[in-house]
Formats: sequence, C-alpha cells, structure tokens
Amino acid sequence: MGTKSWWGRTDNRLLEAALGLAALFVGVFGVLLPVFGVVGLIDPVDTREVKVETATRVPGEVTDAVAGHGMTLTGTHQADLAFAHPDLNQRLLLALPDVIGGLLLLLVLALLLRVAKTLRDGDVFVPKNARRLSVIGLTVLVHAVLSPVLPAFTTQALVSGTPMAEQIPASVTFTGEYVLLAFLILALGEVFRRGTKLRADADGLV
Repeated sequence: MGTKSWWGRTDNRLLEAALGLAALFVGVFGVLLPVFGVVGLIDPVDTREVKVETATRVPGEVTDAVAGHGMTLTGTHQADLAFAHPDLNQRLLLALPDVIGGLLLLLVLALLLRVAKTLRDGDVFVPKNARRLSVIGLTVLVHAVLSPVLPAFTTQALVSGTPMAEQIPASVTFTGEYVLLAFLILALGEVFRRGTKLRADADGLV
C-alpha cells in the first residue's frame, strides 16, 4: 500500500510565495531604501544606537564643538547618536551595517527558495541542495561575525576626531546563537551530501 505525502503542490506554492515575499521585503526595506537614503533620493538614516559607559553628559564647553560636528548624543547606556545633516560619508557609514545584513539575508532567502523549488520534483535530497545548505551555513556564520563588528567599526569611524569619541567606547559583543545556527546548517548540509552520495552508490549497485 502506498503512502500519500502530507505535502502537496499548494503547500509548496505557499512556501515559495512566502520566501519570495520575504526576499522582496528585505530587498526593498533592507537594501534599496537605505541605499536611496545614502544617495539622497529619500531621507537618510540619521541615527545610530550606541552604548555608552555612563549617562551622557556633554560639558558646556564641549557643546559648541558637538554642535559644530552636527551630532547629538542622548540617553544612558543605550544612547542615540543623531546627525543633524549627515554628509555622504556619514550616510554611507550609518547605512552600511543594514545594507550588508540585508544582502546576506537576501542570499539566504534566495538559496532557500531554490531548495523549496526542488520539492516540485518530490525530492530535496539532491547534491545541489547539499551545496546550497553549505553556502547558507557559511553566510549565517559571516553574518554572525559582521553583525556586531560592522556597527562598532562604522560607529568609531563616525565619531573619530570628534568630542563624541570619548563618550562612545569601542566595543564588540558577540553572541553564540547565530554561530550555533550556522554550524547546525553546515551539519545538515553534510548530512545531505553524505545521504545523496550513499543513494548514488546504492543506485549504481542496482
């Protein structure tokens, strides 16, 4: 007696549509709009959330210098670094972490969409999917490294040579969640690779 799969064409189309919409959303809001802001087509990103060691207190004699650089820093511990009129370089530094993160996420979604399309043939255990999962795992690992490094690097570049440099210490905080996820995806890709190899060997014996 044959068994009927619970996964049908409608499910596959819904999955592909969801991944496609997610990619479109990330492409528009995570990449295009920040880039448009950098080149001046729309209002740019002008605020960066930063960490400060103590409550933000800019002395009176420094206030003029801060105003001269077009920056304000408000908040305690988690503060907002705002730019009144960011120039091109500042707009680029403010948008860069979001744009890079958006591009990496777009790559992951595009590869997942390619994996989902193999369900049309009823078999996801193919060599191409093993390679795609490996690339997804490496992309997630790169994102895990860049997501804390890029904001820290660009923030220091933004405040370098200004009174804000003393208020905002350089700090990078790594979290293990994305690293763990990356290694799990890489392990899954290896399982796919070995499974497809074993099946190819078994088919060759028939």
